[in-house]
Amino acid sequence: MYALVWLLPITLAMAGGGLALFLWCTRSGQFEDLEGAAWRILQDDEKPRPSRREADHHEG
Repeated sequence: MYALVWLLPITLAMAGGGLALFLWCTRSGQFEDLEGAAWRILQDDEKPRPSRREADHHEG
């Protein structure tokens, strides 16, 4: 029974902290674009760098 005196306030504090973080994330727009990051990783924006062998061949 004595453990409940410690565990209940700790549990309520953690649940309140989790709720506060969730509300902060929601209000700051963290969940606005859920698919954007998934598609962004598939896009090839940069040109591939030449390999070291190709770079040496072009220099000399």
